[in-house]
Amino acid sequence: MLHKSALGQPKTSALTDIFVRPFQEFTRATMSSGVLLLLCTIIALLWANTPFSQSYHTLWEHHFVVGFTGLQLNYPLRVWINDGLMALFFLLVGLEIKREMLVGELSQIRQAILPIVAALGGATFPALLYMAFTWGTPASSGWGIPMATDIAFALGVLALLGKRIPLALKVSLTALAIVDDLIAVLAIALFYSQGISWPAFFLGGVLLLVLLLCNLLGVRRRLAYGLLGFLLWLAIFSSGVHATITGVLVALMIPVRSRLNATTFVQQSQEMLAIFAQGRAPGLGLVMDEGQQAAVHALETHAEAIQAPLQRIEHALHVPVSFAILPLFVLANAGVRLDITSLAQVLFSPVSLGIVLGLLVGKQLGILLFSWGVVKLKWAQLPPDITWRHIYGMGWLGGIGFTMSLFIADLAFAASQSALLDQAKIAILLALLLSSIGGFLFLRTGGAKQGQTANETSHSAY
Repeated sequence: MLHKSALGQPKTSALTDIFVRPFQEFTRATMSSGVLLLLCTIIALLWANTPFSQSYHTLWEHHFVVGFTGLQLNYPLRVWINDGLMALFFLLVGLEIKREMLVGELSQIRQAILPIVAALGGATFPALLYMAFTWGTPASSGWGIPMATDIAFALGVLALLGKRIPLALKVSLTALAIVDDLIAVLAIALFYSQGISWPAFFLGGVLLLVLLLCNLLGVRRRLAYGLLGFLLWLAIFSSGVHATITGVLVALMIPVRSRLNATTFVQQSQEMLAIFAQGRAPGLGLVMDEGQQAAVHALETHAEAIQAPLQRIEHALHVPVSFAILPLFVLANAGVRLDITSLAQVLFSPVSLGIVLGLLVGKQLGILLFSWGVVKLKWAQLPPDITWRHIYGMGWLGGIGFTMSLFIADLAFAASQSALLDQAKIAILLALLLSSIGGFLFLRTGGAKQGQTANETSHSAY
């Protein structure tokens, strides 16, 4: 139902402000990030295939030392990006997973079953297909590469389709990608870690308990969680478990409750606004009296208190992660030498076939069949305005692994297996191209009328 404001314009409902607008802001930022990642991929490929290619590899292998004599970390720039900065990416992933499980699409079991089961199918089939091509070879350790979905690129493709796609499909794809990320995180923690150093692992456990204690005691200072999170990263990094898992662990410890309830916030804010309005000064810029300044500072305090720390940290991380950390990761990892003479041999290698067919065929079959099975068993139902054609199109877009696939490929194939790593990168990029084009064309040529009608309905309602 629409409400008219004093100017005769539709007044947005409170429900829309709380749920729809944050999601729309998230998708817009994610789509923009997808465009930037594509640009960085092109730059990395061009750089790695020019006469200046040696400078590309030299830059990322340049060592940086952090610390002081007797206690320092000395690693290449690529390691600092992949193991250090990407921990912030995983922190954001962990916060998104936690939010979705508490108040989002995954918070109600009836709604959550479909994306959870679809994601399980979309992770299982690609891994099995990959293993079918690489079983018994050194390349078999890369089975986790085709499991994940890159939400930035997938939503970017949906953005190109405009009103042809219902909002419910974007929400479903986001939920599926978030579950995919959770599966990938578990795979990294359980199967892509090195030999465990138990003293460092034990220290990490102690620090995690301290973080939990801070949560239970109501500590809300982001600095406290940042400092403890850094110490936990050092412990996990030293333990042999992949350090990026630190991000997810810290995310689980971030408080989700606000310090003020809504009634108190409204009452105190109205009092402060009244004090501000009664001030003697104009109240613009520096021209405020002491009462107005006190009212403004109190409003800032109340605005922070009504927000959960999880919300504030997630909001603060979106821009640096989407527009700095991920592009830097892609620049450092997407550059691969494309040798035309041996390209055909590379594309038909077991690694490439396993990844391409896993992402293209395995994702489609897994998402579609598992979704059909859970609906057929009446454990879940399709969201409004979503058809089976949309689900199959979502399977196409699920084949865009990219960021997480590159990350797992780097873990699966050590420097001594650089040939396998190059094959994996080429296959990931090929799957990105084919899945994007295939998903776009499939969703564009079918169900446009229904998708457009649904989208227009949602726009009119909001």
